[in-house]
Amino acid sequence: MTQAAGFLKIVDARGDRIPIRALAGEYEGAATGRRMSTWGTSTKGPNTALYSSLNRLRARSREVIRNNPLMDGGVDTFVANLIGSGISPRWQLNDKNLKKQIQELWSDWTEEADFNNLCDFYGLQSLVSRALIDAGECLVKVIPAYPGDNVDLTVPLQLQVIEADHLDETYNTIASNGNEIRMGIEIDKSGRRQAYWLWKDHPGEAFITQNNMDRIRVPASEILHIFRPLRAGQMRGRPWLSSIIVKLHELDQYEDAELVRKKCAAMFGGFIYEESSQMGDPGAWMGRTGTVDSNESDIVALEPGTFPVLPQGKKVEFSKPVDVGTTYEPWIKQQLREIAAGWGITYEQLTGDLSGVNYSSIRAGLLEFRRRCSMLQTQTLVFQLCRPVSRFWMDAAVLSGALDIQGYFPNRRIYRRIKWRPDGWPWVDPVKDQLAQQMAVRNGFKSRAKVIAEMGDDIEVVDAEIAEDNDRADKMGLIYDTDPRNTAKTGAMQTAADDASADPATPNGGKSNVQE
Repeated sequence: MTQAAGFLKIVDARGDRIPIRALAGEYEGAATGRRMSTWGTSTKGPNTALYSSLNRLRARSREVIRNNPLMDGGVDTFVANLIGSGISPRWQLNDKNLKKQIQELWSDWTEEADFNNLCDFYGLQSLVSRALIDAGECLVKVIPAYPGDNVDLTVPLQLQVIEADHLDETYNTIASNGNEIRMGIEIDKSGRRQAYWLWKDHPGEAFITQNNMDRIRVPASEILHIFRPLRAGQMRGRPWLSSIIVKLHELDQYEDAELVRKKCAAMFGGFIYEESSQMGDPGAWMGRTGTVDSNESDIVALEPGTFPVLPQGKKVEFSKPVDVGTTYEPWIKQQLREIAAGWGITYEQLTGDLSGVNYSSIRAGLLEFRRRCSMLQTQTLVFQLCRPVSRFWMDAAVLSGALDIQGYFPNRRIYRRIKWRPDGWPWVDPVKDQLAQQMAVRNGFKSRAKVIAEMGDDIEVVDAEIAEDNDRADKMGLIYDTDPRNTAKTGAMQTAADDASADPATPNGGKSNVQE
């Protein structure tokens, strides 16, 4: 190590210079020098990190949603895009009659799915989605109905949505059967979930008795635990607002303080000044706030159309509230943009502010958001909720006799081939999208079935409806400009290509009524 011209130079045994950065490690982010000495880190596992924080994160997430109008509306927006009118199943069966029978039976059962009789199955999807946002996880108990239960159901099966608070994350022990219980979940020696230990009632309710505060062991086969795993081995879900809770809280405090400051400034119409007896004194004017000598008669009320007379020797200076300046709005917008990004929605969806967007920019933002929604629909809601529910439902329908399918149980795999269809997303300019879809179909890049599926419909249902419409119109002699068999795009009637060769014995002379 040598020093030259005031600089420290580090050399090796051969005299070659060694970069100082290399002495600290290969990555600057892993350095432990002065710049990084205050950066606290943690190597906790995914469950240990949640263990001491989950309850407080849930409580603060819910408080923010309850009291912040932007977050309250944002939750509704997110759920509306995730679920809409519902993520519905389409059975992929070759037997058209059986498929129709299953679809109709499912449609009838969805109205009876809720154990509490407050929602249909698609309403339960929305309820689960809201729980994922504020609590990070949700439990759904599968409840079979038995003949003695005095309930008349299309298929003897119902679902009960349970908040994650019932699953105590602080409950860690060894069960009587030797299985380990971690964060309220019982796992066997191989690490598979065997049961959930749930509070009989919500621990936060005020109607708690001694009997309600008992834990109940529910087999894992009867519970659907729905959450978005972010780390391998994660057992409990993290509230989706976790990374923005602090920013939301501090932004609320700032806006409240700004509002109070403006209110206080607006309460003062002006200030009465009393002239000192010694003229020319630098302190000749003494500011008062309208309470001179604690006498209420010194307060002059400002009323429309009045000309109050001030006492001798007093003057008025009107209040001049301090303006927030031109930086307030850009700063607030930037904070809200960070909040929207941390949550996964667009700034425009969070605030409803469309002042700075055009067609291209809002479309680009929505494309990114809708891709996120598609990921959540497929990987979380469909896989963890819809898929297992449909399997429970099919088994219950066959066992109860609601469906008569010979050889069902040995071939259940065939009847589990389902495509779950969320609502289609309309665009700001649907004409352009319709033309693009038409070009894709005509060029062979996409099928009609794919286009209709993206719109949230089933091609078999759509084709059946079109055929029914056309048949009804033909029988009644009706011709609409929406019928391509009889009209051109302009709405003009289609005519035979060669009237001279037309056969008068047949309509249109036996010619096709489609213009060549």
